[in-house]
Amino acid sequence: MTEAARTGRGIALEDLQGIRDRVRLRKPQRVTLHAWSFHQLGHFIAYKAARAGVALVWVDPAYTSQACSACGHVAKNNRPDQETFACTSCGFAEHADVNAARNIAARGETGWAVSHAA
Repeated sequence: MTEAARTGRGIALEDLQGIRDRVRLRKPQRVTLHAWSFHQLGHFIAYKAARAGVALVWVDPAYTSQACSACGHVAKNNRPDQETFACTSCGFAEHADVNAARNIAARGETGWAVSHAA
């Protein structure tokens, strides 16, 4: 938050409403997932952003972990394992979380531009 306020940048978050309804997991994983409060965390961040005067935009989370942040190619095979992202189209490789964060940031910039147009 401090960095965003200092640099005049905004924050992009995935809109994870209904995530619990969309995933199909085994029981031990469901227990862990249901212990997470995505909604509450998002609202805490939104509250802090508003207090700090930092812009916040919610983005569609669809395929952020499967899309290549370099070329845009989307494929399930781009994720050979949980932590690795390797694009099957252009060969770009990165830690999966970093690649997804780049995709979220790009969608945030697009969302910010659209919401402030005209």
